[in-house]
Amino acid sequence: MTTAKPLLSFYNTLTRAREPFVPLDAANVRLYACGPTVYDYAHIGNGRAAIVFDLLFRLLRRVYGESHVTYVRNITDVDDKINARALRDFPDLPLNEAIRRVTETTAAQYRKDVAALGCLDPTIEPRATDNIAEMQRLIATLIQRGHAYEAGGEVLFAVDSMPDYGQLSGRNLEDNLAGARIAVDAHKRNPADFVLWKQSSPEEPGWDSPWGRGRPGWHIECSAMSERYLGRTFDIHGGGLDLIFPHHENEIAQSRCAHGTDAMANVWMHNGFLQVEGQKMSKSLGNFFTIHQLLETTDFGGRKWPGEVLRLAMLMTHYREPIDFTVRRLEEALTLLEKWERAAGDAEPAESLAPQLFERLADDLDTPGAIARLHALFLDEGRPADGLALAGLMGISIRREVNVDAEIPPRIAARLAALEARDFARADAIREELAAQGIALMDYKDETGQRRTKWEVKR
Repeated sequence: MTTAKPLLSFYNTLTRAREPFVPLDAANVRLYACGPTVYDYAHIGNGRAAIVFDLLFRLLRRVYGESHVTYVRNITDVDDKINARALRDFPDLPLNEAIRRVTETTAAQYRKDVAALGCLDPTIEPRATDNIAEMQRLIATLIQRGHAYEAGGEVLFAVDSMPDYGQLSGRNLEDNLAGARIAVDAHKRNPADFVLWKQSSPEEPGWDSPWGRGRPGWHIECSAMSERYLGRTFDIHGGGLDLIFPHHENEIAQSRCAHGTDAMANVWMHNGFLQVEGQKMSKSLGNFFTIHQLLETTDFGGRKWPGEVLRLAMLMTHYREPIDFTVRRLEEALTLLEKWERAAGDAEPAESLAPQLFERLADDLDTPGAIARLHALFLDEGRPADGLALAGLMGISIRREVNVDAEIPPRIAARLAALEARDFARADAIREELAAQGIALMDYKDETGQRRTKWEVKR
């Protein structure tokens, strides 16, 4: 007897409604999410997007089978910030080679960071610079079909050639024209037209093309890569709320007009904004944090935060809602994980997970509801095996391996010496360093009255 697949439903930004999910082909469910621009360490807002669409990937694999889901998350490695870093770090190399050197390092950093957040590798992770030929072909098709034109050394998309341009964002052509700086872009037929290909100076990266040596505009990259790996129309396209306009709107315009299709993706999903301690994240405000900082330094809240704590803290808010990323939220996530770990004991994850146990996830990735269910399984219902299985589906690690290095006993001895010398600042600093490694200290006095310290591995 075949078990019926649980019904999935997702909020579709394009239709502004929650809809049952029906894949184009259940044997090949296709998901595309906009990945990072790899000019430096990824910030925690990038981390939220990575976690959200990793969770979606995991859910789709659970429902349709691991071999029946294709997840593409691109890497943007053509960008002015990348160019600037390449010139700074590798001034003696040709710029195309220099940006490759930079982005090999930064892309590896990104993969390492999101892996620490519990994210699986996507099925395919294409680079923009490896898909230049596909972009040029797409641009040539748009020109041939009357949707693009050359002007002022650029190839531009003609937005007025698409009657229903603006459906995703709800912005009509008049909205886009309001306040446009026509004098700055005098070569455009319409101030809202956007760049598909632009000329490169000798100091900028560039590729030969029918329109001269140049480089692609940002939007054309995702249209070309999604078509190459997922087809002209696919199931789900994801990204942050900030990408709806202009990036995703322009992707839709390019893809539909080039292929003559009614849709680029059937479902569009967007995660909400992230702020830090009640303020917009900004370097000028001093509250801009990278995933690497949170994992490896004590810059936020005075301690390092394990990846599973960061992931759970993100999932405590529904993906479409804004999230206030605070030290208190991380502490709450840490406390939850510790409670679940104690409740799990020596249990092993259940080999199968009944659909009713992840029905909250199936309802537009309702992670707060799923976390409440998880909590009940561990603490109210005494079902740790199911709890571990559900946590695994959510990418949440309940048990964490901690390697205790040989320096811990000497560091504890150094702390005791600092206490004896009444150097309390030094003693506190050592305790905090050990706590960041998951080592909890417990002071006591032995039978002679001498101060001693026990330690144990905690989260």
